[in-house]
Amino acid sequence: MLYQPKDFSRLLGTAGFSDTILNNHFTLYQGYVTNVNKLSDNLKALAESDKATSPEYAEMKRRFGWEWNGFRLHEYYFGNMIKGGSVRPTDSILAKTLTEQFGSMDTWEKDFRATGTMRGIGWTILYYDPVGKRLFNQWVNEHDMGHLAGCNPLLALDVFEHAYVLDYGLKRADYIEAFMASVDWATVEERFVS
Repeated sequence: MLYQPKDFSRLLGTAGFSDTILNNHFTLYQGYVTNVNKLSDNLKALAESDKATSPEYAEMKRRFGWEWNGFRLHEYYFGNMIKGGSVRPTDSILAKTLTEQFGSMDTWEKDFRATGTMRGIGWTILYYDPVGKRLFNQWVNEHDMGHLAGCNPLLALDVFEHAYVLDYGLKRADYIEAFMASVDWATVEERFVS
């Protein structure tokens, strides 16, 4: 079964994001989906031809996590955005939990933004640990290093340069401001309560 890229063209026209940067970003995402499908097929072919112990197989296995997370994290990212944004919740279950654990929604958001402006490329993700019932703002280096095992991504922010440099140059904080204004809080809440 081949994975199909989702259509996120509904985001075109989002304030703070040029259509050029969004279309480029959609194309990049589609490339990750394509590569997941190619790697899946190639790994299967190597395993069926009794080459599962080859260096080629091992390198493809290692690469698979990079491509997979590039594919899925972009779906979280585009999926938690909406043209026009939405009002940050104050009374939802997520808002109450963020307030309990961070002291206030403003304190949580300040920490989320600070995580996003750290030097380097990667992702900033608000995770929920269903075992410990805790929320974490986490830096994910690249696509495949830094994920919190067993935790569920609730809000994903892409902080690779391709997400903002064309529109903002090196002003990552301005990009994060535009991102926060485009968050679809209903989607984030749904990820939390599901």
